[in-house]
Amino acid sequence: MRHALHEAESALATGDVPVGAVVLDPDGAVVGRGRNLREADGDPTAHAEVVALREAALARGEWRLDGCTLVVTLEPCTMCAGALVLARVERLVFGAYDDKAGAVGSLWDVVRDRRLNHRPEVYAGVLAAESTELLHRFFDAHRG
Repeated sequence: MRHALHEAESALATGDVPVGAVVLDPDGAVVGRGRNLREADGDPTAHAEVVALREAALARGEWRLDGCTLVVTLEPCTMCAGALVLARVERLVFGAYDDKAGAVGSLWDVVRDRRLNHRPEVYAGVLAAESTELLHRFFDAHRG
């Protein structure tokens, strides 16, 4: 999670919401890194999770991320939750819950939907206070 928090901090330089993600291979090595790049790239799909999943797939040479873990500072939205399910990520670890757009328990629970053929393990609330504080700092600066 510390690697994901570092990625989130990096998003601040581009004016993006500070969300960071990393993908770990089955041995625990980082194979993908991502941070929000929507503002930087003008890309609505450039969420931290999608960026990290793309990099991991490229590094592994395949789209299936079997055995991998996605670690992200904020509960994934519906797009990102769908992407990690489709990528066959084995495990999701996230920090802060997202009451406004979360799709891993807050508003929806995409990753645990029994109708899907793949459901990753979920570990929520890891370093949630640090993730939340970074988000509060960002939004307080933009509101004031």
